[in-house]
Amino acid sequence: MGIKVAKFGGSSLADAAQFRKVRAIVEADPARRYVIPSAPGKRDKHDHKITDLLYKCHELAQEKRPFGEVFALVKKRYLTICSELGLSLDLIPDLTEIEARIGAGASADYTASRGEFLNGKILAAYLGFTFLDAATLIFFDAEGRFDAEKTQRVLSRELARYPRAVIPGFYGSTPEGHVRTFSRGGSDITGAIVARGINATLYENWTDVPGFLMADPRIVKNPKPIREITYRELRELAYMGASVLHEEAIFPVREAKIPINIKNTNDPDAPGTLIVNDNGNLQTRGSITGIAGLKGFTIIAVEKTLMHSELGFGRKLLSVIEAHGISFEHMPSGIATISLVIADSQLNSKLDKVLVDIDRVCEPDSIEVFHDIALITTVGLGMAYTPGIAAKLFTALAQGGINVRMIDQGSSEINIIVGIENKDFEEAMRRIYYAFVPQTTEPEC
Repeated sequence: MGIKVAKFGGSSLADAAQFRKVRAIVEADPARRYVIPSAPGKRDKHDHKITDLLYKCHELAQEKRPFGEVFALVKKRYLTICSELGLSLDLIPDLTEIEARIGAGASADYTASRGEFLNGKILAAYLGFTFLDAATLIFFDAEGRFDAEKTQRVLSRELARYPRAVIPGFYGSTPEGHVRTFSRGGSDITGAIVARGINATLYENWTDVPGFLMADPRIVKNPKPIREITYRELRELAYMGASVLHEEAIFPVREAKIPINIKNTNDPDAPGTLIVNDNGNLQTRGSITGIAGLKGFTIIAVEKTLMHSELGFGRKLLSVIEAHGISFEHMPSGIATISLVIADSQLNSKLDKVLVDIDRVCEPDSIEVFHDIALITTVGLGMAYTPGIAAKLFTALAQGGINVRMIDQGSSEINIIVGIENKDFEEAMRRIYYAFVPQTTEPEC
């Protein structure tokens, strides 16, 4: 029997009722031997995440202002969960120490990490598992970077001693013994690190959604769920803004070739989305896996006769934006043109100066600027080497009267990116989706 690592998000552990669901899930499969909890999330739209409350406590303490009223909300949440679960666990000493350390100037990392620490203690007691403090298992180096080698060595050794354990997510420790956190959403990273450390057969990430959807449900009505997706496809969709796993959570398990299963705590029997390695086998030929996109780009189109024979032209063009501290998203080109697609957040107020410098350094025949551009990526291994994919996509856009400003396709042929005007973004997403996904009824475009 293989080993499964199960990470449960904040919504999955928001209150006692959710804890009961989590225990039922863990006990339903004896392979679920290592559990990674987040801090309690919101119970409803008017509620607060525990991590947000802890950050507020730290902020008030740093300003020498009273934070007891906010910390009381934290304390009440944990004690209520313990009481409603019928646990004899005494969290008062931990809560008292945490409050005192925040008041004495504890770091933001320490303060925020206590949400997972306390939730981990409760969940371990409720499951009857061993509680292992992540600060003794997850390590950062002196520069604050994750120390993968030391962590792997310690995790492999320590987890072998404990057949079942709860390890809180989000944090580890520095060489000096101080608590250090990952970025927000870092419990996903902890789960992936533990899965790799114990060489798990599956990393389960439990949340409040049924997995990934083929398109944004706020734009496309009832998009189909993605049952299986490769890491390559996931990376393409995540890059274009699809709400997926924390980016850093993918790499530890991907390197170890451990699949990830995104599951819904509130519907545990649903298959969710399985993220797997690309084994070279195409999915259904001509199919797509998903669509994602973002608004807010500018295209700078540079034209110069005989550009292709001018040695170093591309380098000079890129040196200009580099000098202004700007990175580009895409750079489609022709025999006499190069276009730079740049996020508006990168340009800020720099555009006029950039244009002046491009004109001075590159001496082009013309420069055109297109504002209010949105990018949409259509992704799928089934697209690769399939004739007619591009025709289907562009026909759908043409039928919707949508003008395409930019086209970019990677050499792997698993995605096509189009640039359109911001105003056409939602309609374009719907047109592309319905072109590839058969509908039993007329789509609402």
